[in-house]
Amino acid sequence: MATKWIKWIKTAHRGLRYYEHPVRRHGKKKDRYYSIRFKVGGIDYDYGVGWWSDKIPEEILKNDPNMGFEEYALNQMRLYKANVKAGSGAKSPKERRKIAEEKEVQEKAEQERLEKENITFGHFMTETYLPQCQRDKKHKTYINEEGLYRLHLAETIGDLPFGKISAFHLERIKKDMTDHRLSSRTIQYVLQLTRQAFHIALKLGVYTGESPTKNIRWPKLDNMKLRYLSADEAEKLLAALAVRSKTLHDMALLSLNCGLRFGEIATLKWSCVNEDAGTLAILNAKAGSRIAYLTKRAKEMLKNRQRDVIKKAENDPNSRYKGNPDELIFPKRSGSEGPMAQASKVFNDAVDALKLNEGITDAKQRITFHSLRHSYATHLYESTHDLYLTQRSLGHASGEMTKRYAKMNESRLREGATAIEKALATGRKAKAGQAVNFKK
Repeated sequence: MATKWIKWIKTAHRGLRYYEHPVRRHGKKKDRYYSIRFKVGGIDYDYGVGWWSDKIPEEILKNDPNMGFEEYALNQMRLYKANVKAGSGAKSPKERRKIAEEKEVQEKAEQERLEKENITFGHFMTETYLPQCQRDKKHKTYINEEGLYRLHLAETIGDLPFGKISAFHLERIKKDMTDHRLSSRTIQYVLQLTRQAFHIALKLGVYTGESPTKNIRWPKLDNMKLRYLSADEAEKLLAALAVRSKTLHDMALLSLNCGLRFGEIATLKWSCVNEDAGTLAILNAKAGSRIAYLTKRAKEMLKNRQRDVIKKAENDPNSRYKGNPDELIFPKRSGSEGPMAQASKVFNDAVDALKLNEGITDAKQRITFHSLRHSYATHLYESTHDLYLTQRSLGHASGEMTKRYAKMNESRLREGATAIEKALATGRKAKAGQAVNFKK
């Protein structure tokens, strides 16, 4: 509905008119609202340009600082009229605003795209990936990944945007790590971290290409423990540990008797022990939670350990053990929170004292704490020849991993050599042209 006080006033220019606001001022004069009118092809076009006080847009004044508002309005009329005749461009202030808004959206999107493309790998790792890793993953995993990035990736690709990182850079990183005699497994960890970072960046829209890890040759992994402890060596090692550290002795005994990893043992709580069933609940293990079955010797060790802890707590009011089932079975000696991260130096001291690693440099042949789990698996398979039983006992997700542990001992291999020798001897004794039937 038209406002009653509006009274259009013609200007000296054809098609340009205005009306004055009864109250609002622009300087000493009343504010004016300008409108333009023109006809094309027998059709009338009538558009409002705006209030005098709104002033001329800055981008137009940059080209002509002395332009007046009426001249600006006339230029708008000429532009719309020409666009209507040509059938292209903004034909009205509404279309001009729409085009301007679309242009602004496009420019903003382009600016965001350029900003994302210019995000460096290092900025993404320190501001996004590693903080997310610290929130969502285990503390040990965060420490490992932060160290891998800082030591092996930051200097080479940290200052590069994702789109500038190529397989060439990763091959250079591989070479540097190899030159420093780092293991194939460590190189794999670095490449896996790089691949994960690219994957997360892709999910978050920071990067739209593919990971350069697809275009490189990954190092072959061969960290299988070939050596295991004989029954005699295992007993000697346990005896050597017993005189040095009862805690490490008990942890080693548990690994030898139940095939547990060090990390699984370190996180065991008293609530994990089911004395009646003779089992241990292994929670949040590498391939998922599982149940481990205790040998008589392992059950006796845990029973004695709990008895000693309770006795010590009764005689020592400052003891950390308060009878809480969620307390660790093997707490840190320092009394600090959390499970132990790795076996203490005492283990290596005991191994050295027994000369188990004397003259051995190949990591696959050296005795480590993990060798206890490998020894358990090897002896279990050699006693049962049951691959599935060994797999379930170790908590492997598939039988492929178990095959690495299920190696025949030397006597079994000698039995195989003897068997094939007999079979070939039978063939030599056969008469010429006479078929030999082998039993299936």
